[in-house]
Amino acid sequence: MAQDGVIEYFYSAHSAYAYLGAWELDRIARESGWRVAHRPFDFAPVMAAAGGRAFGERSKAHIDYFFGREMRRWAAWRDLPMISHRPTHHDKPLALANGMIIAAEDQAGPLSRAILQAHWRDDTDIADPATLVGLAAGLDLHGEALLEAARGPAIAAQHRQNTDEAIARSVFGSPTYFVRGDMFYGQDRLMMVARAIARPFAP
Repeated sequence: MAQDGVIEYFYSAHSAYAYLGAWELDRIARESGWRVAHRPFDFAPVMAAAGGRAFGERSKAHIDYFFGREMRRWAAWRDLPMISHRPTHHDKPLALANGMIIAAEDQAGPLSRAILQAHWRDDTDIADPATLVGLAAGLDLHGEALLEAARGPAIAAQHRQNTDEAIARSVFGSPTYFVRGDMFYGQDRLMMVARAIARPFAP
């Protein structure tokens, strides 16, 4: 916690707004010289602990706005292609995708962007092992080794730790960023993340 020089990045591998902010986060990190610490977490228990409502429990107006106008605007703002509907495989388990990002270590950034892009641009099944191996191979990473690691106990334990830490630190959505322990929720706060790196906000 409160690490200088590190942007702590809590998110899930299927998060729409993580996708929309991923390249901007990378730009901020590169220009500031700060490192991004990827903390993929299990989305459902984090949302439950925060008292968030499941997708099916939200109003039609909220769903239409969230998966309609708002995301379309941000995709245009960020100049990112995006499918025009909720991804076909959006409700599938995330443990493998999250686990491969954790296993990728210093290549977590490129792999996470590839996974998010596959989900939100291409409507790809990111729960499918062969798909994940192919995405990793496209980055010249050893996909089979990352898949094996993602299925192992060490990565599963790190995934649980990320989830527990997100809950303990009052994370209530994806993506959430911490700069020197100061929490910023949502990719629309990335301008504040950049400002906090250069000049922290008052407590």
